[in-house]
Amino acid sequence: MSAPQSGTGSGSEPADRADKPAGRLRRMFDRLSSSRQDQESAELREDAQLSGCTRIADCGDRQIVRVTGTLRTVTLRPRAGVPALEAELFDGTEPLDVVWLGRRSIAGIEPGRRLIASGRISMSHGRRVLFNPKYELRPLGQE
Repeated sequence: MSAPQSGTGSGSEPADRADKPAGRLRRMFDRLSSSRQDQESAELREDAQLSGCTRIADCGDRQIVRVTGTLRTVTLRPRAGVPALEAELFDGTEPLDVVWLGRRSIAGIEPGRRLIASGRISMSHGRRVLFNPKYELRPLGQE
């Protein structure tokens, strides 16, 4: 004889079940109704939290940080006559401009690549910028 299951057949839900987060079916409907961009942003925010990195939205001017995200764009743009490789890193909260001065290209730095970058944040024209950061390319299998 098996033990009776609580909450079945009584027509009313136990109080502890009503307090639980949305079930599997509700999460599935939420995923289907949200856009692909929203889903990717949520995944990036979760990845940043799991890796112990600071969210870009929480980074302040002149703060030393370790951030992670996906490179959305990579461009070669000279600054004061010096070549500079610029990339936009996005972690699901805010974009961050990552700039390597004196570089025309870096192997592995390409749009869609995930990386971890660390250094001192500065503000330029209202945007967060990280100049010449230390960086780690994330393995391609984790993308």
